[in-house]
Amino acid sequence: MSDVNVDNFCNENSAADKVRLFPHAPGVYLMKNAAQHVIYIGKAKDLKNRASSYFHKSAIDDPRTAAFVPEIADIDYIQTESEVDALLLEARLIKDIQPKYNRDLKDSKTFPYLQIRTREPFPRVEITRTPKEFGTRLFGPFTHSSGLRGAIIVLQKIFKFRTCSLDVKPNDDRFRCFRPCILYSINQCSGACNFRITSADYRKNIRRLIRFLEGNKKALIASLKQEMKLASNERNYEIAAELRDQIHDLETLNKHGNIETHVQPEAFAIDPRRGVLGLKKIFKLEGIPRTIEGIDIAHIGGSDMVASLVCFTDGLPFKSGYRRYKIKSVKGVDDFACMVEVVTRRFADDNNPPPDILLIDGGKGQLNAALSALKRTTLQPKLVISLAKKDEEIYIPNQDEPLRLNRRSFALRLLQYVRDEAHRFAQHYHHILRKNRFTK
Repeated sequence: MSDVNVDNFCNENSAADKVRLFPHAPGVYLMKNAAQHVIYIGKAKDLKNRASSYFHKSAIDDPRTAAFVPEIADIDYIQTESEVDALLLEARLIKDIQPKYNRDLKDSKTFPYLQIRTREPFPRVEITRTPKEFGTRLFGPFTHSSGLRGAIIVLQKIFKFRTCSLDVKPNDDRFRCFRPCILYSINQCSGACNFRITSADYRKNIRRLIRFLEGNKKALIASLKQEMKLASNERNYEIAAELRDQIHDLETLNKHGNIETHVQPEAFAIDPRRGVLGLKKIFKLEGIPRTIEGIDIAHIGGSDMVASLVCFTDGLPFKSGYRRYKIKSVKGVDDFACMVEVVTRRFADDNNPPPDILLIDGGKGQLNAALSALKRTTLQPKLVISLAKKDEEIYIPNQDEPLRLNRRSFALRLLQYVRDEAHRFAQHYHHILRKNRFTK
């Protein structure tokens, strides 16, 4: 523990008094020493609550804050309109000011960056810890990848950029019959992989995204309003409507900019991309499996029977694609019949493209039930497999013996995560129904 007099620091520090006047709003706080030099910068969804925590006795003992808390002599804040704005402002200020206790972020490759591949016809947006030196526009570094992932999902709903690893070129005939993934179906991507948007229009959105990331949101909104007025005068009402929606989303970012609700949990300590690359190699797939869906059934003795469907994109959970089902046609305990109902209902939805891999929780029986249901549907996943929990055996259609992968395999660990997430989501819905029934 530091030899600082904790009681005197907490009770007599003028910065602690100043914090009491901070607003309950998102923003960035700047901590200063006695010489008025900024020594640390942080972001918060609630400035008053977050900044106040540094003046509690526990902050002196916390190894993450003990080094600089005794130096705090003053503190200021910059209020922002949303958590997303706070996240981006924090990164810009740290890069410009280079505070003493944020300095490790300056050139370290261990921290996440937001990277835009500007030289591509349809520039992709991605998170990387090994940024490229040429042909990209970098923003960051950021302090945490989870908050950055949440912010990207929020911004993707506005600017409709792609985050996939596809090498999309305007004259590549392979993509003319390519079916976009679920992100296009839920209006979170413009569908560049199927040329649903021209390269010129796509790059317009990327330029708008860059202006926003640079902190020019007000100027961007003003520019969009001029474009909307021009489009309306020229009777391009569809374009005007798109610009109107984009303006509205930017102006109300605080209403859907809570990045915690969009954070996608990390599947494991390694890069999820190694998991999908492993699946491509093991199952001899033509391309990297971008989307994986997992299905599980939950009930107790045939009561409150439900099913879950979870969706993973590029090896990470995509919560907007999650679905839950209340079993309607099955009476009694029959997991196979439940699986048939759920698979039939899922793949009767023509508006939702099929995944590259459909993972069933269970053994050979559950897999056969899913396959029998798929025979009656028009949508077909590229690969259907099941994963049995006891020995982590993978059952594959038309193969008598299950596949057993090394327990350290990145591919197996990704499948386990999908399976376990489907189980968790199904159990959660089952418990809700049971609780409601008991309450009644």
